[in-house]
Amino acid sequence: MKIAIVHNNNESSITLAGELRLLLKKAALKIDERHPDLVITIGGDGTLLSAFHRYAHMLDRVRFVGVHTGHLGFYTDWRDYELSELVTSLIHDKGESISYPLLDVRATYQGRKEPSHFLALNESTMKRVDGTMVCDVFIKDELFERFRGDGICISTPTGSTGYNKSVGGAIIHPRLESMQLDEIASIKNRVFRTLSSPMIVAPDEWIRIKPITTDGFVLTIDQLSSSEKNIIDLQYRIAKERIHFARYRHTHFWSRVEDAFIGAKNKYEI
Repeated sequence: MKIAIVHNNNESSITLAGELRLLLKKAALKIDERHPDLVITIGGDGTLLSAFHRYAHMLDRVRFVGVHTGHLGFYTDWRDYELSELVTSLIHDKGESISYPLLDVRATYQGRKEPSHFLALNESTMKRVDGTMVCDVFIKDELFERFRGDGICISTPTGSTGYNKSVGGAIIHPRLESMQLDEIASIKNRVFRTLSSPMIVAPDEWIRIKPITTDGFVLTIDQLSSSEKNIIDLQYRIAKERIHFARYRHTHFWSRVEDAFIGAKNKYEI
């Protein structure tokens, strides 16, 4: 098995990466950054997101493992003091994995026939930076509403615990292969009306966003962002590709949610 290590630039993560390389060498496990079978990230969920985009073209043959240097995240199952246990699991690896849905994003630009294609693990947003964003929202090519506000957020089930939650979206279990649309600060008055509620869209449906003006936008794909001037159409759907995590041990999704946002288990004995 060939293994790649991705870490952030924190001193603790750099030190752990060095320790992990030594443990892998002692276990006769090969390190290969270009063609890995397994990608181990050291840092946090942000580091894992970076690794996902780095190896997004290899999702059909690579699995991920996250080591967190702070507390357990939504994609990281191992703590920084558990490297030896992790390497033992690698030695006895049987190829088992658990997978999560991804978001397929296709942006069509003015003057181009072919759209640009992106994959998101958490979410994609479209925002206007110099005024009110006005766009038409289509569900399966049927006009649903004309939106006016700060922007639109489309998230995956696992991404529903991130930015989506902060704008009032629902948390969705990742076994439900759906995507969620949230309005960001929509304008609501007697003249302009929107649904103003999170929308859960089925996996065989898609969302299209058509901005009325094509300049002054910021498009985000997970933690990546870019200023856009000529987008005339955005299409979102659940991707055919999925991300796979090595299943040496896996924390239940609702346990992650409870630990991240409530922490009652640490406070009360049941």
